[in-house]
Amino acid sequence: MTSPAFSKAVAPAPAALDKEANKPSNFLRQIIEKDLAEGTYATRRWGGSPGDAAHHASGPLDPAKVRLRFPPEPNGYLHVGHAKSICLNFGLARDYGGVCHLRFDDTNPEKEDTEYVDSIKDAVHWLGFDWCNHGETNLYQASDYFDFMYRAAEYLIGAGHAYVDEQSAEAMRLSRGDFVKPGTDSPFRSRTPAENLARFREMRDGHLPDGAAVLRARIDMASPNINLRDPAIYRIRRAHHHNTGDKWCIYPMYTFAHPIEDALEQITHSICTLEFEDQRPFYDWLLDRLAEGGLISTPHPRQYEFARLNLTYVLTSKRKLAQLVNEKRVNGWDDPRMPTIVGLRRRGYTPEALQLFAERIGVTKSDSWIDYSTLEGCLRETLDGSAPRAMAVLDPVKLVLTNWDDVMGLGALDDCSAPIHPHHPELGKREFKIGNEVWIERSDYEETPPKGFFRLFPAHTNASGQAIAASKVRLKYGHVIECVGAVKDAEGLITEVHAKLLPDTKSGTPGSDSVKVKGVITWVGVNDAVPAEVRLYDRLFREAQPEGGGVDFLTNLNADSLKVMNAYVEPSLASGGSIEAKADDKFQFERHGYFVADRVDHVAGKPVFNLAVGLKDSWGK
Repeated sequence: MTSPAFSKAVAPAPAALDKEANKPSNFLRQIIEKDLAEGTYATRRWGGSPGDAAHHASGPLDPAKVRLRFPPEPNGYLHVGHAKSICLNFGLARDYGGVCHLRFDDTNPEKEDTEYVDSIKDAVHWLGFDWCNHGETNLYQASDYFDFMYRAAEYLIGAGHAYVDEQSAEAMRLSRGDFVKPGTDSPFRSRTPAENLARFREMRDGHLPDGAAVLRARIDMASPNINLRDPAIYRIRRAHHHNTGDKWCIYPMYTFAHPIEDALEQITHSICTLEFEDQRPFYDWLLDRLAEGGLISTPHPRQYEFARLNLTYVLTSKRKLAQLVNEKRVNGWDDPRMPTIVGLRRRGYTPEALQLFAERIGVTKSDSWIDYSTLEGCLRETLDGSAPRAMAVLDPVKLVLTNWDDVMGLGALDDCSAPIHPHHPELGKREFKIGNEVWIERSDYEETPPKGFFRLFPAHTNASGQAIAASKVRLKYGHVIECVGAVKDAEGLITEVHAKLLPDTKSGTPGSDSVKVKGVITWVGVNDAVPAEVRLYDRLFREAQPEGGGVDFLTNLNADSLKVMNAYVEPSLASGGSIEAKADDKFQFERHGYFVADRVDHVAGKPVFNLAVGLKDSWGK
């Protein structure tokens, strides 16, 4: 958040600009544009809610030109890969006059929780999208379709397309064959439809124990696609479901449920990642069979696959992310080092940055790795034009201006100012004071400086025996000073740096440039500095591919991924200051990078800032 005055001047977000710009083409856009041009779905009707063929036939022509969906399973927190999928599906629906449904694929009762449902809805909204369209709330959950899925299963049984198999799981696995050996028929495959229907109803009614039987589609046990070798479509599972309670003790398999969900919702383009490519023949087989029986509308949905996001230095396995949380390798799902959307948000990422990232990397049919610096670059771009500036000293040491009282007067304080944003002068200035003591970065002083060091150092003789004069630098927005030396403690640690003020050199005053300097350093006045905790976050893993070579990802954890600094920030960030920092506000700490006021721990009087991204890429070099 920023002040009302500042928010008016913020440049339009990339996502907003994109609405008026031509989108870069990709194969999914080409598919949608071809379908629209050919009127593939032009006669499709919409019954106002998901339903079977008869339900939709009674409705008007669908006001949505296309229907897409984002169908997460509510078994964990969404990550950056899901952010790409959200931007892709909702963005395509927006760009082509369609709608995008938010659907919870909650067909697995043992792994799902309402906590995850709430977090998913919050993530979609935060990214700038909504599931309310044409006066409808297109928010659905797969478990609401269990009755129809059961009806579809009974239809398949009656039509001879499914049978109850009571082999053991191991026997079933062996009978499926492999990529060079065809499968063999189950001894239960020849049962009559009546026998299968009776047995399936016994499964439904709880007469068989868990694992005793499954319902399988009858397709082709010799198919070169193993997914078509009579896949299981229902299993017995006694588990309490967060939505349907204990109504069911049989549950559909994902590969059976997903195409049905798409069909009931009149989805036109079902977009998923490449690992589902081998499942597409079953997707089409199932919907073709249900359409033949008049259970679903035609034309039915079509599935299209794109390459999932592979981002360097990141893991996107929910199971492994959960392991990091459960083993306390990180501080929860929203730890700013996590690739979860809640973690990225707490790190300081903006919806605009993630939308820009999704647009920039595009969609392809081939797997590739995206460098993490691409994501960071999108954040820099979105923050550069909008983030107020401020000075902060992260590793402070005191600088004493030894002649201050003689030049400025005993105990005097001098007013200094700087623009809130260098490209938006209309936003005004931030105010702070300088006195005889200021905080500077410890790294800004070197007793024996290396070549090219233009900050503070005393007069000395270099390694060649050459006499080097003491350095002169400008305190940014303030005066020019000349280094005198430093005070050390018994262990040799510098406790104070001393310098003298050069009169009539204050920035913005006549003659201020009379003394030429090569170095400018940031500072915060001791008299009005605000103590703050600053958390410097780095990448969670040391290697670009944390599991490369089959290693345990835990061995590649970066031990230096978090450093906590006791810092000082300028008073404009304090309560009542000109750019008062509130939780979730973003700033550029001049010289250091972009920071965000932590959305959990930051409170007035105890500010906490997280490093979002540096001013330039330090990993891509």
